[in-house]
Amino acid sequence: MTRVLSCIQPTGDVHLGNYLGALRNWVSGQHDAEVFHGIVDLHALTVTEAPEVLGKATLSLAAMLFAVGLDPDVATVFVQSHVTEHSQLGWMMECTVSYGELSRMTQFKDKSAKREAEFISAGLFTYPALQAADILLYDTDEVPVGDDQRQHIEITRDIAIRFNHRFGDTFVLPKAVTPKSGARVMDLQDPTSKMSKSATTDSGLISLLDEPAAVLKKFKRAVTDSDSEVRYDRAEKPGVSNLLEILAACTGETAEALATRYSQYGPLKTDAGEAVVELLRPIQARYHELMTDRGELQSLLRKGAGKARVVAAATLARAQANAGLLPA
Repeated sequence: MTRVLSCIQPTGDVHLGNYLGALRNWVSGQHDAEVFHGIVDLHALTVTEAPEVLGKATLSLAAMLFAVGLDPDVATVFVQSHVTEHSQLGWMMECTVSYGELSRMTQFKDKSAKREAEFISAGLFTYPALQAADILLYDTDEVPVGDDQRQHIEITRDIAIRFNHRFGDTFVLPKAVTPKSGARVMDLQDPTSKMSKSATTDSGLISLLDEPAAVLKKFKRAVTDSDSEVRYDRAEKPGVSNLLEILAACTGETAEALATRYSQYGPLKTDAGEAVVELLRPIQARYHELMTDRGELQSLLRKGAGKARVVAAATLARAQANAGLLPA
């Protein structure tokens, strides 16, 4: 069976765009492949400086992943720092990748430029080496990524090829795959931009934990246009089209078909908001249930870490033996 790895950082609340665009596909895809889903808290240390924040965010994200439907008996859901092999193989990957290769990574250039006047962690620079370890530890066949992450898979392959050449056949070469298309959810206040937790305001963002009243209020204030025609046209009517796409993702119908049922924006906003409220209702109920039973939640994470460690430990041992490290 194909082995697939997808990871997520515990930074910021999970929002509607995350769910409809990716997490819902994680849930449906867990029965089609052997899936590993890591909550990469070590990566989040590159942007987290205050104590206690990361642990709480990690636990909350874990609860959300199970709440949206990941089955701990099917998918391997684990916290990166709970599987120490990530850090151990990460150092070996740092010693296998060159300074030049890391310095050419687009994301480091972009992120460091944005933080020019702030503290820039060296982890931002060496990030791809740890990410390579994350992927290679699980003999991963496929990594679903968007275009902005393809460079990371390319450097992972380069690292694996170099290691295999130096020390013998050790790592499976992963390939980047285009994830199954999910709904493209745009910001309700800026429908030309994707919904994102990095937005300057949350007025256009729907968190999966937003109260129903807050969800409805945000939809009622959603930006449309000065026209009054309800038509699905992403280029000419981005705000209206975004509402139609969200409603379509909630109901299983097409945006084009839904557009024919409305002659005014008000009812469309109301229906889209109510559909999202109903979509989130069972997710929120399960999330709060898990968060009130921390013992059960941590038990699920221990189970996931145990499953992950079986695979990761074997890969690390193989890498160490092939590199000629002295056995303990």
